[in-house]
Amino acid sequence: GTVDGVFAPSAEDFEAIQADASLSLVPYTSPNVFYIGMNNTKPPFDNEKVRQAFAMAIDKQRIVDSFYPPASIVAEQFNPPEISPGFSTSGDSAKWYPYDPAAAKKMLEEAKFDFNQELTMGYRDVVRIYLPHVNQVAQDIQAQLAEIGIKVTLNKVESGPFNQSVAKGEQTIFLYGWGMDYPDATNFYDYHFASNAARFGTEFPDIVAEIKAAAQLSDPVERQKHYDIVNALIKQHVPMVPVAHGTTADAFKASVGNVVIGPL
Repeated sequence: GTVDGVFAPSAEDFEAIQADASLSLVPYTSPNVFYIGMNNTKPPFDNEKVRQAFAMAIDKQRIVDSFYPPASIVAEQFNPPEISPGFSTSGDSAKWYPYDPAAAKKMLEEAKFDFNQELTMGYRDVVRIYLPHVNQVAQDIQAQLAEIGIKVTLNKVESGPFNQSVAKGEQTIFLYGWGMDYPDATNFYDYHFASNAARFGTEFPDIVAEIKAAAQLSDPVERQKHYDIVNALIKQHVPMVPVAHGTTADAFKASVGNVVIGPL
């Protein structure tokens, strides 16, 4: 009972902390993203239409409502909204596909998707702000895909080997995420889509060109013009499906005042 504050207690404890008059819970955002990655060199994800169909097959709102702390939001883009320039606020070109399982199944049928195949979806059982309930989310995604006839086997891997497997491009479809190292869009875009990394398969030259152009500029307005194109191209090519931006909270004794925790 000598601690004045605790950093990021488990989300399961938020309700109990809030119910205790001797404690206070201070929610805050820390820029992050949880996503479903797909490797474009491995069938069936070597077909862009298949990746687009998967983007429409996931009810992201259901996942956020069911498994994330309050104030967490659905990810419409890979880049979190707190990171600007980077997040696109105008036009529909970057706004993600609406949840439409019927349209997703129709697109898969048109793409000659084999509904008899069994896909293996890899993930690691590690709690992060971007993914607080790993196993439950994996099972929910598996169930959502099953609703349109997609068979998925879950493959839980130890964290170290899984990180290495993703980095080598060995995973066909996988659950992963990212938390901010520093508050700039280059920490999200460059590392994931323009660093000769193999996690999503072969990088897309049009995305790489726009990311590198933005990284060479200092004017935020000019940078944002490139990032608007980047977000539209990520939506088109679907190297991954952005699912959620998670929130967390710190706990304090009620006597600790003037606690201010900003996103950056």
